[in-house]
Amino acid sequence: MTPAHGLSGIFRRPRPIKPEPGQESVWDYPRPPRVEHRPERVTVRLGGQVIADTTDSVRVLETSHPPVYYLPLDAFPAGVLVPVEGTSFCEFKGEAHYFDVVAGGVVVARGAWTYPEPARGFEALRTRVALYPRHMDSCEVDGVPVTSQEGDFYGGWITKKIVGPFKGGPGTAGW
Repeated sequence: MTPAHGLSGIFRRPRPIKPEPGQESVWDYPRPPRVEHRPERVTVRLGGQVIADTTDSVRVLETSHPPVYYLPLDAFPAGVLVPVEGTSFCEFKGEAHYFDVVAGGVVVARGAWTYPEPARGFEALRTRVALYPRHMDSCEVDGVPVTSQEGDFYGGWITKKIVGPFKGGPGTAGW
């Protein structure tokens, strides 16, 4: 097998799923990403408690990724978000800072992040926080349960309204 032949399977763009009426394809999302305000009710539970319930969210849309919802920092009760050391860098949004998420005796290490000084175009994220849905008891958008994006790096929120395939799982690094 030649190297070019071996790499073709890794970097080949997947075949997008055609959305049904009322659905969105992540392959129609832009790159660089876009931030959009959303009116849906977003509810998050951890440790048997509601830790956020808001109709003031934004979501970040990026090609091949399920949307990531960002909720207002003030939607969380005191003590739920505990700042921790360490950052990561997004080429579009800037430097992310992390929180442990604490509720009902449960601690999710680095389960949430924020961009306190976001890059130009992402200013709406300055006072908001995103969560990894896979580590929460549940996340809902307008009462619809969210499933999480595969992998440990991205924090996409998948509902029946979103179709892929989605980046994040094994073999998707080259998308």
